[in-house]
Amino acid sequence: MSSPHDFDFFHGEWQVQHRRRTDFLDPDSDWEEFPGTSRCWALFDGTANLDEIDMPHLASKGATLRLFDPEKKQWSLNWASSRTGTLFPPVFGQFTGGRGEFHGDDTHDGKDVQVRFVWSDVSPTGARWEQAFSLDGGDTWLTNWVMEFTRAS
Repeated sequence: MSSPHDFDFFHGEWQVQHRRRTDFLDPDSDWEEFPGTSRCWALFDGTANLDEIDMPHLASKGATLRLFDPEKKQWSLNWASSRTGTLFPPVFGQFTGGRGEFHGDDTHDGKDVQVRFVWSDVSPTGARWEQAFSLDGGDTWLTNWVMEFTRAS
């Protein structure tokens, strides 16, 4: 069951190794890899947090505001991009057994997609995040972005 402190592990500074598809909807597209950095801090006595990720390779930054709903015992993850200056539709979910899974609806290249974020391999010194899109109502998923986080020294 999720708790308001599921993301406490993420507070602080991180080195990030990105691996993402050049076309988020094409399973045959190439992968590109690049480094980045991330910084996360707690809000609302730990029941929310905000991170900013810097991706010089893409000449952009992003931010995620995570909010815990104590009644539903779930998180909303709200992503914003410096490239577009927009806040994307949130994904909702929870942690179970050390794995966080979050789902939502969005559009990409004019197509309706279901979005899945997964947090796994969480430890004091590292974590893994991945994003996948589905075009068929969640029957199949195409992972299109993976971030490996390592605690900055």
